[in-house]
Amino acid sequence: MAKNNLIQIKTFEFALQVIQLSKQLKENKEPILANQILRCGTSIGANIEEALGGASTRDFLSKCTIAYKEARETKYWLRLIHSSNVGVNLEFHMYEIDSILKILSSIILSTKSSIGKK
Repeated sequence: MAKNNLIQIKTFEFALQVIQLSKQLKENKEPILANQILRCGTSIGANIEEALGGASTRDFLSKCTIAYKEARETKYWLRLIHSSNVGVNLEFHMYEIDSILKILSSIILSTKSSIGKK
């Protein structure tokens, strides 16, 4: 990653951790939870990458909004996994997804504001 972009770095690192979590869940005989968390947890960063390559500010905003929705879904699945007592530690994941949601919210609000000023 040549560009030092906080959300890009955080979502990539989070995706790596989600991959490890998914492997743990599969080992614990929870393939449905493993697949769900893998799908939504890794798509956050994929949507950020699309946003950074967007053709316009509105395209950037759209992809960031999708990333935010995927992050919300990821948080749901993390809460569900935690509540189902499948024996995995989610402390890092919960902290990181909250951090990612805050950053994305800020990006979305500032981008909407800049669009409104044009």
